[in-house]
Amino acid sequence: MGCLGWKYQLFCLLVLLSLLFHLPSSFSSSLSSISPCSALLHFNHSLSLDQSASPSFYTYRIQMCDNSYPKTASWKEDKDCCSWDGVVCDQTTRHVIGLDLSCSWLSGPIHSNSTLFFLPHLRTLNLAGNCFESLISSEFGNFKTLTHLNLSYSCFSGKIPNEISHLSSLVSLDLSLNDGLLIETPVWKRVIHNLTQLRELLLDWSDMSSIRPNSLMNLSSSFTTISLHGCNLQGKLQNNFRCLPNIQTLDLGENWNLDLGSLPKCNWSSISLKFLDVSSISFSRKLPDFIGNMKSLKHLNLANCNLTGSISTSLGNLVKLTILDLSYNSFSGLLPLSLFNLLNLSSLYLDNNQLVGHLPNQVSGLLNLKDLYLSSNFLKGTLPSWLFNLPSLVTLNLDGNQFIGEIGEFKSNSLEHLDLGYNKLQGSIPRSISRFVNLTYLSLSSNNWSVMLELEMFSKLKNLEFLDFSNNLVSINNNVTYTLPNLQQLNLSSCNISEFPIFLRTTTTLKFLDLSKNRIYGQVPRWLGDVGRDSLYFLDLRGNLLQGPFPTLSLLSLQYLFVSNNKLTGEIPSLICNESSLVVLDLSHNNLSGVVPKCLLHSNVLLVLDLRMNSLRGTIPATFAKRNNFRIINLNGNQLEGPLPQSLANCRTPFFAKLVGIVAVEVIGSRLLPPMFQNILVTAVLLNRLRPLRLTQSLIIEKF
Repeated sequence: MGCLGWKYQLFCLLVLLSLLFHLPSSFSSSLSSISPCSALLHFNHSLSLDQSASPSFYTYRIQMCDNSYPKTASWKEDKDCCSWDGVVCDQTTRHVIGLDLSCSWLSGPIHSNSTLFFLPHLRTLNLAGNCFESLISSEFGNFKTLTHLNLSYSCFSGKIPNEISHLSSLVSLDLSLNDGLLIETPVWKRVIHNLTQLRELLLDWSDMSSIRPNSLMNLSSSFTTISLHGCNLQGKLQNNFRCLPNIQTLDLGENWNLDLGSLPKCNWSSISLKFLDVSSISFSRKLPDFIGNMKSLKHLNLANCNLTGSISTSLGNLVKLTILDLSYNSFSGLLPLSLFNLLNLSSLYLDNNQLVGHLPNQVSGLLNLKDLYLSSNFLKGTLPSWLFNLPSLVTLNLDGNQFIGEIGEFKSNSLEHLDLGYNKLQGSIPRSISRFVNLTYLSLSSNNWSVMLELEMFSKLKNLEFLDFSNNLVSINNNVTYTLPNLQQLNLSSCNISEFPIFLRTTTTLKFLDLSKNRIYGQVPRWLGDVGRDSLYFLDLRGNLLQGPFPTLSLLSLQYLFVSNNKLTGEIPSLICNESSLVVLDLSHNNLSGVVPKCLLHSNVLLVLDLRMNSLRGTIPATFAKRNNFRIINLNGNQLEGPLPQSLANCRTPFFAKLVGIVAVEVIGSRLLPPMFQNILVTAVLLNRLRPLRLTQSLIIEKF
């Protein structure tokens, strides 16, 4: 072992002795003379490597940890640490002046005695994209020479320590995307007043609920980046937000209770603002015309701001725009043609407005467009040919409009998300869809299409996760099979199909299956129990022609089961209670006989039990669990008899006090109930057609 090895061993021994025997502070302070390389090694050994500590995460600005890897895994004791991955040294003094361990799989707490704080010459420190699950130590305030500190997306929690305000040399401070960091007013004031060199401040998703919004008026005019996204700022900026002449990024989005008043009327053409996000904030109802003067803007997000009127054509002047989000407003009128001529635009969100008219027949821009959202408007007419020729299109969302006619063939193969649902489109499905090997989401629901589910269309869609053809005319070719290995959600409701799709037999990842309101007849196939055995949580077979006994599926994760309005016969098998995750069970409007399984009423999980309109006999089992969660129990239209079980009084979930406040029971031939049921807070307990009840005490209630 080299020189560095024995120094590191000595260092570890001294640290251990200091911790165990509480050596004098003068001796402990001498540890600061230990080499930076030894300090880095000990810091690394105090943590573990876990890939899940650096998950990929897409923010509204950047992609975090898209290429994470364990930088410290390559550190070697017999090497000069200035050559280690993520370490930067001064070429003259050999002091460690920079440490970038962002997205390095680091896991474990950083305590105040961490040897990380034995690097007094650090100028830049980036620990973003790890998971330390600890408080931010006050020791961070001792890095007197630090100019850039990034602790974002690293599982820090608790209060931001006052000592952060001691970093008088800081130019950039990023504490965003942690676990609800709390910023108290005294710390906020000291940060603003003491950090006079600060130019970049990012605190997204921290808790600033106690900070008065008007304190933002005291921010230095030297700031280039202010990002306070989702910080729970509350109240109104009384005097408007001041103009910041050097600002390039301003993000106040998703502060739902913040009233901005109006955007300041600056000379925006002279300001180099590139990123503006004031989404989900209240300000003037009209889109200010001067926004069209922000010639440097690349990202503009005004989503969910209650904006009305027409979309200003002046937005077409923002030739550098790459992202424009005006969704979830009340914009009306026609789509401005100028937006479709922006050459650099990559994402355009105009969904959930009240826009009308046709899409333009010709456009000169959008060559770099990746995401187009026009859903939930009142757009109409046929889809123009340019829409299918966009070379980089990844997401196309046009659902919830009034488009008509046929759609053309797509020229590129880049689509990953296609939603044309809830329009008036007709004809056949374009064959080009079969080439979208990266397609994960496909919805063509609620149109006038004739769809054939066949091998040729689906054989290459190996990445498909969501498929919705509901409310169309669908034909299934069960003579050929194909595999959709990643399919998670399938919706073929109201498609006039008469068979279970055979291709489901090879699907093991399914979570949601809706085959309701079709003409599927016969018995439920046994292989359906193998579809998503450990994943399927929603199964809807309502409104078909299913016959025979109730199917035994043994789906361990099933939570919602709907088999109502069929022709099932026989008893409800007690094996259904093996579906221990069931939250909703609807078997109503069948021909089921036998008794109500006791285990169903003993459930602590079920919220809704609907067995109405069958031929069930016997008594209501007296097995209601003491801590049950029932909200609806419907036994109407059976042939049950006997007394109401006393355990029915266990249905007292507090949630229902907000919904009903009284018992809601309908009993033919009597409106009297024992007082033990006075406080039952079940939404509906329908016991219609009960045989004679033995009621000894009475309570008159409203008829349900």
